[in-house]
Amino acid sequence: MSNSGAQPTSSPSGSDDVTTIGLIGLAHGTSHFHHMLLPPLFPLFIRDFGLNYSELGLLVSVFFAISGIGQALAGFLVDRIGARPVLFAALACLVAASLAAASAHSYAGLMLAASLAGLGNASFHPADFTILNKRVSIARLGHAFSVHGIAGNLGWALAPVFLISLSSILGNWHAAYLACALLGLSVLMLMTFKRDAIDDRHRAHGTTAHAGQSAQVAEHPMAFLKLPSVWLCFSFFFWTTAALSAIQSFASPALGRMYGLPISATAFVVTGYMLCGAAGMVLGGFLVARVERLERTIAAAMALAALLLWLTATGWLPPFLAAGAAAFAGFGTGLAGPSRDMLIKRAAPPGATGRVYGTVYSGLDIGFALAAPLFGALLDHDQANGVFYGAAFALLLGIASAGLVGVRIARRAAVIAT
Repeated sequence: MSNSGAQPTSSPSGSDDVTTIGLIGLAHGTSHFHHMLLPPLFPLFIRDFGLNYSELGLLVSVFFAISGIGQALAGFLVDRIGARPVLFAALACLVAASLAAASAHSYAGLMLAASLAGLGNASFHPADFTILNKRVSIARLGHAFSVHGIAGNLGWALAPVFLISLSSILGNWHAAYLACALLGLSVLMLMTFKRDAIDDRHRAHGTTAHAGQSAQVAEHPMAFLKLPSVWLCFSFFFWTTAALSAIQSFASPALGRMYGLPISATAFVVTGYMLCGAAGMVLGGFLVARVERLERTIAAAMALAALLLWLTATGWLPPFLAAGAAAFAGFGTGLAGPSRDMLIKRAAPPGATGRVYGTVYSGLDIGFALAAPLFGALLDHDQANGVFYGAAFALLLGIASAGLVGVRIARRAAVIAT
């Protein structure tokens, strides 16, 4: 007999999971691609518009400020109207950002592009994780988080190659941005065509974890903000993103100053960090299903990364070994990624997935926005090793935050069990 009003209770097939995971991974990669919409072509903006790096840096700050504020608010919208329409709107904003960049003939045009890209980026994490948590079977959820993180890293890596290569081939950076708009539009069309696979209005897999909780008195929409675990997760993202910001923005010049390495060598450190991070995420996806205390996986993985960055900062290593150690640190942070996302899922109260992910992931945007000027100041004051010491210390603070979240989750589980 059918029960049209009930949620499905059987796990989806492997192909259904793969489709959903692949689509959300593509969406996340697209959002990270647009993180780098403007920075790769900064030298061309200086040439064409006579801008300085302070003005260009403000574009990045505007992007992350809008994204950070919007991300926290987008979580409420996701919980209210659903993740799928919010995801479609976010992709449309990214297409608009590319079109704004393509038509920019002044600093104001670039600022509009940065603002639209920040607005579009704001919705991806709460929308993505809501869809994954509702549609992917528990057995494959760790792999879903792994693919989600890997796709983001690949998006970061692809954007500079795409934009710089097309600008050079076409001889016109405006045309390169039209190609970006076409790319974003293609992703939006694919998501629309496969919209059933990312429909979060029902659960595609059975779950009894919250069965009986529908009878509880509805809490205030802001009630989740009283949970210490939410703010600990927020602080975890803030500290780990501060470390990432240091590596992404300043690892190359810092290694050049400390070890005398040419930029042709240090430029590949960030790429290596991202690729090692992707490899770590693959392994981390398997660990999620096998480790109960996820904070221990996070602590071990990030401690490895912190140790490698600390060794790089000491100046004790041979130059190319130091560059390799900094790049391989990405493996540790990548390994922790899927466990981190699952830890947030466990910390989120029922019905507040979008709000929780939106709030804690806003720590990512704030970490980017605040850390970059601080690490840049260290370089300005000839403290190149401070970039790596600071990144290592930030990772240790992230370990502490994750550990406290894990302790609170374990205590809550013990209370429920009794």
